[in-house]
Amino acid sequence: MGEHEGRVALVTGGSQGIGRGVALELARQGSAVVVHGQTIEQAEDVARELIDAGAER
Repeated sequence: MGEHEGRVALVTGGSQGIGRGVALELARQGSAVVVHGQTIEQAEDVARELIDAGAER
């Protein structure tokens, strides 16, 4: 169980750069992650990456 298990994180700027890395790490540690980015396409790309890494939908 990760240290963020059961928590929800909203990552603004999470579709690229540092925000993307933060979103991925929070998900790895057990958080449910909401990603916000400049475009829906970028946010969807990160969401797919999170799901592929084992995050729940």
